[in-house]
Amino acid sequence: MGGSVLLAEPPFVLLGYCMKLIDFFIEHPRVAVAFSGGADSAYLLYAAEQYAKEVQAYYIKSAFQPRFELDDALLIAKELGVPIKTINLDIVADQKIASNPSNRCYYCKKKIFETIKKQAEIDGFPVLLDGTNVSDDADDRPGIKALYELSVLSPLWLCGFTKAEIRRLSQEAGLFTWNKPAYACLATRIPTGEQITEEKLRATEAAENYLFSLGLNNFRVRRIGNAAKIQVPAAQIEKIIKNRESIIAEVKQYYSDVLLDLEVRE
Repeated sequence: MGGSVLLAEPPFVLLGYCMKLIDFFIEHPRVAVAFSGGADSAYLLYAAEQYAKEVQAYYIKSAFQPRFELDDALLIAKELGVPIKTINLDIVADQKIASNPSNRCYYCKKKIFETIKKQAEIDGFPVLLDGTNVSDDADDRPGIKALYELSVLSPLWLCGFTKAEIRRLSQEAGLFTWNKPAYACLATRIPTGEQITEEKLRATEAAENYLFSLGLNNFRVRRIGNAAKIQVPAAQIEKIIKNRESIIAEVKQYYSDVLLDLEVRE
């Protein structure tokens, strides 16, 4: 079992019903968790381990996810004592996704959750959960539509958890993900309408891995034509300038030019 920290139970009124996490897992004692290794799904996995009778985690390994996300997912599952299955998925082979339309997230999320749901049902887990919470804007997330269509349940949303509450409770629970920055998939670095290829995704991952190695965080390396546009918080611009020559030398292995966006990330 996980740590002894009690889970907070912020209520969320849905059709007149006030649900708590413990109530959710009483109703759904045997669950599969779509696990990304991020802060939200990590806390969900922690809660499921505390309250559910049986839980199985599933991680989708694809060209859209950097290696560190898999490493984090495996580590968290090990620390919590939750079994995890890694499923390989050739996401770029699906042209509806690789063509990168404005609703790419919908097709991508549907593909991912269909794949997990199929394996979970084979393993005897009919209920699939994800880490969507009330801080996620359903109107701005086309992938959430796919969750509804596939009957994926989001207990953190149903129970009224915000991102801030999840981070606070994760810290109390001793989860190292409590302050892990949100990390959108690598495909988000490629402009909408531009074909996604494994080569472009590998370039993004390599460039961002190098910036991580310099101690930078909460940044993005976006593709503009064949150029890399680096976006960092204002406090990290000085570090970019200090390491300018090494960054150029490294990143130009994968891009024709290296640009710094002066409209900094918040």
